[in-house]
Amino acid sequence: MEAKMNQFFESVTNFFGGGDHVPWSTPDVILGCEREVADARKDESAERTNESIMRLSWALVHSRQQEDMQRGIAMLEASLTNTNSPLQKREKLYLLAVGYYRVGNYSRSMQLLDQCLEIAPDWRQALSLKKTVEDRVTKDGVIGIGITATAVGLIAGGIAAALARKN
Repeated sequence: MEAKMNQFFESVTNFFGGGDHVPWSTPDVILGCEREVADARKDESAERTNESIMRLSWALVHSRQQEDMQRGIAMLEASLTNTNSPLQKREKLYLLAVGYYRVGNYSRSMQLLDQCLEIAPDWRQALSLKKTVEDRVTKDGVIGIGITATAVGLIAGGIAAALARKN
């Protein structure tokens, strides 16, 4: 019985707390990536700079700070037009999808994931994120319906109480 109760509370916590499995980065990771980009630019190695920028973009879109996520999205959007390799394009589309998911733009995240899956239809990472986004949209819809139903119930209760007082 206790195990079932714990399982129930865990599922409720996951439902309201997000429960996704997309990793987070820390300010220290972002700082390290920024240093790496600066060092790569000093060496004037285009390949090393591009790799460092990709790592920084990853760290930014996985941050808990809204400004970092927006910065990562902007960096990826700007670099997407200069991408010729399908593998690099897939990676950038995926990171953009993560960024848009994190900022709550689920429809844009889904569009990017669909583009990503056109390049690599069986890519498990993108498929997993797509499922996470779909689950989040469903969960947000259920919560919205619950809030609406509660509001309607409160209004109806208030009207009923007012009518009962009149009589």
